[in-house]
Amino acid sequence: MTNKNGSLIALRQGLQETDELNLARKFAPVLRLDRSEPWRPTAIGFTVFLEAGKSPSSKFEIAPKADRVIEYAIFWDYDIQHLYDLEHIWVHLDVDDQVVAVEASQHGKRVEMKNGDALPIENGRVTLWAEPGKHAHFASRDAMKEREAHTRYECSLGAGLHGVHMGNPFSQEFGEVTPYEHRLARLQMQRLMMEPSYGETLRWDCAEGDLVPWARAESWIPERVKHLINDLRKTLPHFKAIFLDCGDTLIDEGTEIKKEGSDVAYGAELLPHAREALNTLVARGYRLALVADGPRATFENILGQHDLWGHFESHTISGDVGVLKPDYRMFECAISSLGLSETDAGSIVMVGNNLERDIKGANGAGHKSIFHKWTQRRNVMPTDASEEPTRTIASLHELVSCIEQIELSLT
Repeated sequence: MTNKNGSLIALRQGLQETDELNLARKFAPVLRLDRSEPWRPTAIGFTVFLEAGKSPSSKFEIAPKADRVIEYAIFWDYDIQHLYDLEHIWVHLDVDDQVVAVEASQHGKRVEMKNGDALPIENGRVTLWAEPGKHAHFASRDAMKEREAHTRYECSLGAGLHGVHMGNPFSQEFGEVTPYEHRLARLQMQRLMMEPSYGETLRWDCAEGDLVPWARAESWIPERVKHLINDLRKTLPHFKAIFLDCGDTLIDEGTEIKKEGSDVAYGAELLPHAREALNTLVARGYRLALVADGPRATFENILGQHDLWGHFESHTISGDVGVLKPDYRMFECAISSLGLSETDAGSIVMVGNNLERDIKGANGAGHKSIFHKWTQRRNVMPTDASEEPTRTIASLHELVSCIEQIELSLT
């Protein structure tokens, strides 16, 4: 089956009732989910093994411990640390359809599930605990809590760490995943940071989920990942551009070298951490635009000298536009140069050192604003509300984290 649509409707379309599907439903496991868990399994692909063989959905060799084994490949849209998660449970049956063994995935391992000598069966159903956010399987709450410190870190400070998960068999089918798309995935998970309760659980019955033969799930999962990434682009609030001033924002104007009688600078020193900040922003998929007052040659010379001119996707310069910030036309030009529109104004942040020009202009254009307050060369106190920045930093060392914190709060 070839599936070119990542929706659940597409996954269900044409699904036939078969004896194997009914068998898989009958023995489908129940998951105990933490009440803080933000996700539910999206789909479950099953495979029935009558003899030993390679799992079609995992790295493991599968051998029935009795008559047969049902492999359940449980796909989640997200793990708290990455987009895409595929977990497994194996239910072994004897000739009388009695469960004789249960195995499950646990952080890359296949682990036998037992409570002492007893199988993890409640009310006649295989029942496992799903680790909060991470979805590894455990036979009991106590076993799961042995990893509690790690889990709490992963669900908080470690949320979104890996962006889109690329260490899986489907990654080549996703197509290129850009730094921008990885950032959106991280942002989505950071917004869903959770505090595991380890208290009362929610029971989630895999038999009532989207249970399909593995071949159907296999063709659908890559399309699902593409669907999720595309949905993030469209619906997740995030910064679509970072506007940056240059003089005394990225470079030290006190070090500018000019020819006598010329307004054009042909050299200057970068401010501390400027290069690292710009490199990091580009590496994380932010679109950068220079929005600066002065002659174009100055910025070409200075930024070119430091190999930073190419970090900017567009260059809106007052010498070209014919007006200075805070004139709205400077921001209008910058927006247009990136193919954005006025409706994107709230998804842009301006970084500058001049309250009267950079911050007032950005605020007036509907952008967020960051005041780089590192020097007393200009006024550092807002004269009125129009010059109040969204945030203030004292060093470019703070810039990336400041941008990310504001981005996390966007609605």
